Order: sequence, then C-alpha cells, then structure tokens
Amino acid sequence: MVDTMSLLRALIRAARMIRHTPQLSDGLTSDDEVLLDAPDDRLGPALVAAALGEYEPAAKLLATTRESAEWENRDRYVMRLAAFAYNRGQWLGEWLGVAPHDPDALVVKAELAVRRAWESPARAERLREVGPLIDAAADAEARDPVPWRIALDHARGAHATHTAFETLWEQAVRRSSHHYGCHVAALQYLSAQWYGSHRECFDFAEQAAADALPGSLVQALPVRAAFAQLLGGEAMSSVQSDRIDAAADLAITLSGDYAAGDAWPAEVRNLLAYVLVARGRWADALEQFRLIGPYATSFPWMSLTDDPLGQFLQARDGVRIEVAAGTPLRGRGGRSTLGEHYPYRL
Repeated sequence: MVDTMSLLRALIRAARMIRHTPQLSDGLTSDDEVLLDAPDDRLGPALVAAALGEYEPAAKLLATTRESAEWENRDRYVMRLAAFAYNRGQWLGEWLGVAPHDPDALVVKAELAVRRAWESPARAERLREVGPLIDAAADAEARDPVPWRIALDHARGAHATHTAFETLWEQAVRRSSHHYGCHVAALQYLSAQWYGSHRECFDFAEQAAADALPGSLVQALPVRAAFAQLLGGEAMSSVQSDRIDAAADLAITLSGDYAAGDAWPAEVRNLLAYVLVARGRWADALEQFRLIGPYATSFPWMSLTDDPLGQFLQARDGVRIEVAAGTPLRGRGGRSTLGEHYPYRL
C-alpha cells in the first residue's frame, strides 16, 4: 500500500507539471531576453564610451550624481565603473592624468584599488596600502558618503576593530543616514562570516529597516541577513525560520512598491527570489521572477556557481515546475484552478 500511494503521488505530481508548467510562463521574460547585470540608461553610454577609451561620459555622469546628491545612484555607478576598469582601465588612467584631483575620478580609483586588494593573497597588507586613496577620495568631496562605504568595506578586510568600524560608520551615516550601500557594508561586518553573529546581523538589519524611509532599499536588509544565515548552512530553530520568513515578507512588500521590470530594485528582487526558493515558497518566488523581468543580477546567484545567469534561469524553471506540481488538476465543479497557487505538499 505504501508503494502504491507513493506511485500515485508521483503520477499526480507529474500530471500537474505537464498540465500547468507551460502556462506558468505567462509574464516571465523569455530566457534569451534575460540580461545579467544590465546597466541602466544612464550608465550604459558611459560604459560603452569607456570601452572605446573615452572617460568623458563617465566623468559627466558621476559629476551629475555628486552635484545633485544622488548618493545611491553614485554608489552603484562607482562600483560598476570600477568593475569595468578592473580589466580595461585605460580610460580611467587618462582621466586621472588630466584631472588628478577630480573627486569623481578619485572615488573610482579608490573603489578599484580596494577591489584589487581584496583579491590579493596578502589581502590585509594590500588593503592597508590603499588606505590613503580612500582618504583622498573622502577629502575631495566632504558630502559624499561613497568613500565612507568604500572605507567600511576596506575596514572589514583589514580586520578593523569594532571601535574603529563604528567610527567609520558614524562618518558614513552623518553624510547620508539611510544610505543603502553603507548599511550593506555594516551588515557584512556584523555577519557570522566576519566579526559578528547571525543574531547581531538580524538585529541590525531589522532596526535599520524599521527606521528606513518609505520605499528605501534599506528595508531589504533583513532579507540580506536571511541570505547570510541560509548561506551558512547551519540547522535553524523555529524562531530563526520565522525571522527569515518575516524578512522575506517585508521584502515582498518593498518589491511591490516598484514597477515590474524596474532595474533599480533588481538586485533586491533577485536576492528575495533566492531566499523564497530556499524556503520553498514557490508561488511567492514565481511572482518575484515575474517582477524581475529581464534584470538578472550576479548577486546572489554567484554564491552557488560561476554561471550566475544559468543559475538564475535554472532556479526560475525549477520554481515554475514546483508551482505547477502543487496546483490541483481540477477545482470544484471541474473548473481549472491554474491561477490558485497552492504550496506543494506530498
């Protein structure tokens, strides 16, 4: 009887998958249209110009963010430009040669130096060497929180004490109290992987989210704390599981504040989808994949593989299958219940 029931469940699951999986593609961007880490309309031209060895569009873009105090955009653009300069840095060298004291060139230079130091076998020593570059970027524009976000990342790798880190944190939030990048840097420092614990990480994330402005990505900090705990692979108590689900619920609400296919919250939505998949919340995960649209991001999928785009597409397909497998073949009165996404249970 046990074998018969197991076979019956397997057959029902297969029938549901066959019936519903194709229709669950509605609203999902096709595989060949999904892009990894696609730049927005402002950054794209600057990257194209940089590929041609021209720095002027990048300089204009960062100058605009500085003059209008677009600190969140500035931070993202600095990171992307530095990542591009990692292997193709001629344009940055020419920019620094023409304007060695330009605050925009200096902040990209500092970010690039920290990235390179992080990948060195002598990380701590190399990071200490690049400290003056961060100081130069911070001195060049006193209002800018981005050099202080770089300083927080630098401090984590350089084994800074809690006291030293807190001093940098105070300088960062003095310039922008709700800056997302600075909060992420602090969360990483407090994680169990570095100098804190899962409890400290969650406590910080939940308090920051509670204090955040409406629509701020800082509200997604708890789901980043959830990701850190899930990545650790340790067995979790019911309290920890509830905390992770609450973090996901908060991020779902935040995601709903943005339009589908919006590039701005794409990384948060990718992270949320990862956590929802890990929690087996298939219907919620499928909705996030729909909202993500074409904007796959390397983080968090690169934590699983060297092919983050492939992992994104594989996870998305797996979620469709799980939702289909949990959707009854027929509802009451013989009506299809395709639109009713039941959690999968055997």
